[in-house]
Amino acid sequence: MDVSTIAVETPINPPKDLDAGALFVLKSKGSWLHCGYHLTTSIVAPVLLSLPYAMGLLGWVAGVVWLALAALVTFYSYNLLSLVLEHHAKLGHRHLRFRDMATHILGPGWGRYFVGPLQFVICYGAVIVCSLLGGQSLKYIYLLCRPNGGMQLYQFIIMFGVLLLFLAQIPSFHSLRHINLISLVLCLAYSACAAAGSIHIGSSSKAPPKDYSLSDDRANRLFGAFNGISIIATTYASGIIPEIQATIAPPVTGKMFKGLCICYTVIILTYFSVGISGYWAFGNDAQGSVLSNFIDGDNPLLPTWFLLMTNVFTLTQLAAVGVIYLQPTNEVLEGFFANPKKDPFSLRNTIPRLIFRSLTVVIGTTMAAMLPFFGDIMALFGAVGCIPLDFILPMIFYNVSFKPSKKSLVFWINTTIAVVSSALAAVGAVSSVRQMVVDTKTYHLFANV
Repeated sequence: MDVSTIAVETPINPPKDLDAGALFVLKSKGSWLHCGYHLTTSIVAPVLLSLPYAMGLLGWVAGVVWLALAALVTFYSYNLLSLVLEHHAKLGHRHLRFRDMATHILGPGWGRYFVGPLQFVICYGAVIVCSLLGGQSLKYIYLLCRPNGGMQLYQFIIMFGVLLLFLAQIPSFHSLRHINLISLVLCLAYSACAAAGSIHIGSSSKAPPKDYSLSDDRANRLFGAFNGISIIATTYASGIIPEIQATIAPPVTGKMFKGLCICYTVIILTYFSVGISGYWAFGNDAQGSVLSNFIDGDNPLLPTWFLLMTNVFTLTQLAAVGVIYLQPTNEVLEGFFANPKKDPFSLRNTIPRLIFRSLTVVIGTTMAAMLPFFGDIMALFGAVGCIPLDFILPMIFYNVSFKPSKKSLVFWINTTIAVVSSALAAVGAVSSVRQMVVDTKTYHLFANV
């Protein structure tokens, strides 16, 4: 066996005395296939059904270009993040969490006061959004079956929350591998349904007039464009790349790249088919979710069974997405309340796990029911949270860790992406706040939307 290989693959200082969060939630037992399942579930979610709407804010050329460019940039960014993690693992510091990575590379303040809180807000916010979207999907199914039904949105959100309450008790990230494989299949299924439905309606006599023109008002056109950019950027966001890589059994070299290839194959199949077909079929009339365009008033434009099937696929995958974004919260809670010296399934650890994970879901479900406009808030979090975590910090981590020459191409590519992304985050935040102000005139607590 080559001695140099041993030196590379064996950590100089393997981590000792892991806290309960890392030990119980981030178990390093997975393969690159499992990594691909986790990555796909964390990125390819029903939010991709908003891509036709985002393209409507940008137009054909800018919409398709940004959709492709965001894919290239995030694939590059996530690979950089993986390379940095592998680099530090070879030096004896395998980082299992985003905040640990920031602390080691940039300093304690960055991990404790910036990356850690930002990741927590983004991930827990994603859980709330999943609860909201799950409730809306359940309501959609209910109204298909009972068009004059009187149940309110908050009731459906509570129903979805009960499902999430059970799934939240799954002990570790690695334990989700089979659920996330099913999630991968489901996202392919509802994306195929969405694309096929859009093409069918767009080609039929029921097709709405197609208008692809942008707003005549310069301010609306500009803010709309930045909203579209933020929406597309958010659909590619993950925010938990280090935690996913932490689930891979060592040695990790090269495994994350294979997992990303699985994920981005699914992304290409789903994002472009849904975005382009939906915008082609409905133009500027594309709704926040293209599935909303499949009903004209009270009249379904597609067979009821097809709409039910599509929404069941969407609803089921939302549960998997909600659970995967609970993992950072679970890891923090386990670190506080579990005892790493006890068995993870001992009463000492099981009872606190059950209590605090249940409380986490109950609070998230309550917030989703209270704030049906939480999607607007998440657009703001996406601009100030997802873009820094997924577009900016990986570039900084790479440049600080590998110290490429300031004359090298990779240094300037990373610097350019970081600077442009920072500008987009600032403008996207302003656009999101503007949209929130507009929507506050429409929404109220526990609104039935």
